[in-house]
Amino acid sequence: MEFLCYHRDRPGSMPLRSALVQEHWSYMDGFELVARGPTFADEVVTGSVHVVDVPDAATARAFAFDEPIYQAGGYRDVLVRRWRNVLGRTMWDFPGGREGGGHLVLGFGSGEPADLVPARPEELIAYGPLLSDDGVAWLGTAALVRSADPAAVLTLDRYDAVEVHEWEFGGRR
Repeated sequence: MEFLCYHRDRPGSMPLRSALVQEHWSYMDGFELVARGPTFADEVVTGSVHVVDVPDAATARAFAFDEPIYQAGGYRDVLVRRWRNVLGRTMWDFPGGREGGGHLVLGFGSGEPADLVPARPEELIAYGPLLSDDGVAWLGTAALVRSADPAAVLTLDRYDAVEVHEWEFGGRR
């Protein structure tokens, strides 16, 4: 069962993040990840995305809240949502490779699901619906995308809010 975890940094947390990067990576080594990497604004790290495959929602929350930078107070909040891997691959399988930037696109909604079949799949690194813990209710869509117009992968008028964050492939260099 896959979950998207988006840890948003506290302002000024970069020194803490830098000090804990090896501990963070070692922690991540213990999990099966579909995708991972930092988000940015104006070349400043603003958060971390992790899509993890775990048995249940309780394990996903433990994964998110036991993470070393979270435990040290480096994040201001954490989004944890069940997610379905529509593309059926990891970010490491993306045909476009790891070089070059990308974006995290989060569309938040409710009611009738939107965008269950992805538009522009050649630009998608990872893609899927955000769901309730039981997998029944559609709560939005999350995509990692390499595109000149990243928000265009969503039908914008079907969402209550859409966020677009600069993102790059994460993990050990």
